[in-house]
Amino acid sequence: MAVSIRLQSTDDLAEIVEALLTAAEAKEEHAPELALRWRWLANDIGDALDTIPTPTQ
Repeated sequence: MAVSIRLQSTDDLAEIVEALLTAAEAKEEHAPELALRWRWLANDIGDALDTIPTPTQ
């Protein structure tokens, strides 16, 4: 499945990744499966961010 999201910058997406990781940490004790899923999503988004070419000035 593919998702298309329009954001102002890659910084916004990095913030979403950080939020997923923070939420996963908070849920780890009570819902470990959900925490794992959120970590996978964060890693997938982070990997996709790594493939974006750096803009040249």
